[in-house]
Amino acid sequence: MTAKKNVKRIAQLRETIRHHDHLYYVQAQPVLSDRDYDALYRELRDLEEAHPELVMPDSPTQRVGGQPLTAFAPVHHQPPMMSLDNTYTKDELLDFDQRVRRLLDGATCSYVLEPKIDGVAISLRYENGLLVSGSTRGDGKTGDDVTANLRTIRSIPLQLAGECPTPAILEVRGEIFMPTAGFARINATRQEAGQPPFANPRNAAAGSLKLLDPRAVAERPLDVVVYALGAAEGFAPDTHADLLSGLADFGFRTPPAQWHGDSINAILASLDDLETQRHDFPFEIDGGVIKVNERDRYEALGATAKSPRWAIAYKYEPERGETTIRDITVQVGRTGVLTPVAELEPVPVAGSVISRATLHNQEEIQRKDIRIGDRVLVEKAGEVIPAVVAVLTAARDGVQQPYQLPKRCPVCQEPVSQREGEVAHRCENLQCPAQSMRRLEYFAARSAMDIEGIGGIVADALIARDLVKEPLDLFDLTLAQLAVLNLGSDEQPRVFGAKNGEKVLAALEKTRHAPLADWLFALGIARVGKTVAFQVARVHVDLADVADSRCLGQLLELLETRKQLQATNPRAKVNRDRSPEEKDALGAQHAALALDIEALARPLLDLNILRRKTGKEEDYVTTGIGPEVARRLVDYFNSNAGKTILKRMKRLDINPRGGLGTPTGDTQALAGKTFVLTGSLESLSRDEASSRIRALGGSVTSAVSSQTDYVVAGASSGSKLKKAKSLGIPVLDEAAFAALTSGGPSTARRGNRAANDTEDQLSLF
Repeated sequence: MTAKKNVKRIAQLRETIRHHDHLYYVQAQPVLSDRDYDALYRELRDLEEAHPELVMPDSPTQRVGGQPLTAFAPVHHQPPMMSLDNTYTKDELLDFDQRVRRLLDGATCSYVLEPKIDGVAISLRYENGLLVSGSTRGDGKTGDDVTANLRTIRSIPLQLAGECPTPAILEVRGEIFMPTAGFARINATRQEAGQPPFANPRNAAAGSLKLLDPRAVAERPLDVVVYALGAAEGFAPDTHADLLSGLADFGFRTPPAQWHGDSINAILASLDDLETQRHDFPFEIDGGVIKVNERDRYEALGATAKSPRWAIAYKYEPERGETTIRDITVQVGRTGVLTPVAELEPVPVAGSVISRATLHNQEEIQRKDIRIGDRVLVEKAGEVIPAVVAVLTAARDGVQQPYQLPKRCPVCQEPVSQREGEVAHRCENLQCPAQSMRRLEYFAARSAMDIEGIGGIVADALIARDLVKEPLDLFDLTLAQLAVLNLGSDEQPRVFGAKNGEKVLAALEKTRHAPLADWLFALGIARVGKTVAFQVARVHVDLADVADSRCLGQLLELLETRKQLQATNPRAKVNRDRSPEEKDALGAQHAALALDIEALARPLLDLNILRRKTGKEEDYVTTGIGPEVARRLVDYFNSNAGKTILKRMKRLDINPRGGLGTPTGDTQALAGKTFVLTGSLESLSRDEASSRIRALGGSVTSAVSSQTDYVVAGASSGSKLKKAKSLGIPVLDEAAFAALTSGGPSTARRGNRAANDTEDQLSLF
C-alpha cells in the first residue's frame, strides 16, 4: 500500500470507528458485531504500528495511555467552574423563582429540569474539534489535569462529531460517574480481594480519576454526561435546551431526561415525576437541577462568589428504613473473604423490600458498634447494595449481643486468617467449596497449569456467566462459548473474542500432558506446594496411585507406631513409677514396636522419603513429605471433593504421570542436595531453574543456612550471596549451574555435612 493510500485508509478507519463508538457508547444502538469492530480496530492499530509517523492523538487507538502519571498538573479554569446552591424544600424553589424574576425586572423566562447525577464534575476542552485537555473542578478556579485518564472513557469523544461547523474552542462541563451496576461489581471485587469497599459510586468515580496509571482507569466502569458550557468560540446556543441538543450533535452523552416548564409550578410537578423515576436510571441521582432556559438572561442574573443565580439543585432526602438486626450470618466469597451480613426484619427502602444488608467486615462492625438485636437505619449504598448506616443506640434494652467473626470458615471449618495490611478475614483453604474463583485463578496461574488467557477478570466472567464452577469445567468449554464471553457489563460489554478463546483451548490441551507434580500443585491441596508436589510425584505412578498411596499410608502408620513406641518406653518419665514387672512388659512391647517401625521404614528409606537420624537407628527425618502433608493428601483423596476430581479426570481422559510412571534417565543426580536461588538468571526463570533441580532429585529452599549445598547466584544477587560466602557454601554462576544440571560432570559434594541435614527435611519424631 502506498503512503498516500495508508493515510487515506487510516483516516477512513478512524472515522468509521468513531462513528461506531458513538453508536455503541453514547446512543446504545450498535449496528456492528464485536468481531467486525475488532477487525477494524486491529487493522488501524497494525497500520499505525507500521507507520508511527501517522499516529494522531485523536486516534481511537490512543485512548489508553502508556506510562503511569507521576503527578497531576494544575489547570486554571476560565470561566471558573462554579458549584450550585442546594435546597431540600420546594418552598425554597419558590423563593428561587421570585429572585430570578426580581433580577430580570419583568423579563420572562422558562426553566429546564435535569436529573442531578451524583458524580465528579469535570471540564473537557476541545480546540478545532480535538480533545486537548480534561480536568477536575478542584476549587472551581484550579483543578487537576486528568486528560490521560479521561481519554480512556469511551463515551468521551476524542474528536467532535456532527455536521455543524466545528468550534475553534469548545469547553464542555459535566459529570463523570460510575453506573450502579458497575459500582456493585467493583465493590464485590474489592471485597473479594480483601480491600475496603467504596462508600458510594461518587467516591468510586473520584478515586478512579486520581489513579496514576491510565491503564488502571481503563478497567474502571466510568461514564460521562455533559450539560454545561465553559469557554467557547464558534458555538453560542440561545437556550439551555439548544445547548444540550448541540452537545448531542457533537457526539456527547447528555442528560437522558429533561423537563421544560414555563413556570416554577410546572417544574415542581416534574420534580415529582423525576423522583418516581430515580431508580430507573443506570446511575445514581440525588435530586434534580433547575436551570433558566434562556441563556441570554444569565448575565443579568449574575452569580455569587461560588454559585450562579440562574440554576439551583433540589436534593431528595436519602431513602432509609428503620429495622431490627435479627442475626448476623457470614458469606464466604469466591476468593475466601468472609463477609458478615445482617439478617433484618424486612423493610421497604428505595423501591424494594430489604431483608439483608452487608456489614462489610469486622472492623466496620466494631467501628459502628453493631450488635445482634440492634435497631438500625439501612439504605441502599449507591442505590444498589443495602447497608447499615447507623445504629439507634438509644433503643437498646440490654439484650443486644456483640458479634465477632468466627475463627473457622463456616463452609469448610478450616481456620480463618487475616493477612497483614488487610481488613478482611479469609479462609485460606483452596478446597473450600465457596471459593470457585480463587481455585480457578490458582489452577490457571503460570506457576501451576499456566493456562494463557485465564486471569482474574476472565475467571470472574466465566463463573459469573455460570460457565465454570470448578477448574476441571474448563475442559468442557467450547470456542463458541469463549468467543462471545462478556468480560464487561450488560451496559458496557467487552467480548473475549475467538482468538483469545483459541489460545485458552490450546493451553488446556497442553495441560492434559502436564506431569503429575504440576497437577498435584494446581489442585490446591492444603500444604502441597511446589517442592512437596514434586516429592510426592517422584514416588508415585499417577494420580490414582497417590489417591491409594501405600507409602503415604505407611508414613502415617509409622507416625502412629512411633507414638506407641514412646508410650511403651520403660525409661520414659511417665513410666518412672511403674513396678519392675510392668516395666518388663512395657520393654517387651517396646522392642516389638521397634521391629514394626523398622519394617515400616524400610520401603520408605528405599524411596528416599525417610532418612535415618545420625546415630539413632529407630529415629528418622522426612525428605519433603512430612506427616502433616501425608495426612492432608490422604484426607483429600478420601473426601468427596477428591473422589470427584479422580472420577472427573478419568472421564476427561487426563492421567498425569509421576516419577515411577515415566521412563527417564538419571533422575537422582542431585539427590540429597539443597539449593538456594538468588538474583536473576538470563536463560531461566526461578520456576524453570527450580524445576530443573527437582527433576534431578534435588530440593530448593528460600533461606541460606549451614545445611545448604549450593547457592545459584544470578545478576543483582543480594544478602543471600553474602551469607553463602560467609558460611563457605559453594556458589554457582549460571554457566556452572547449567553444567551441573545438564548431565555434565557432577562436582556435588556434601563435605562433612550429614546426608540427613537438608533444610527442607522435617523431623518425623
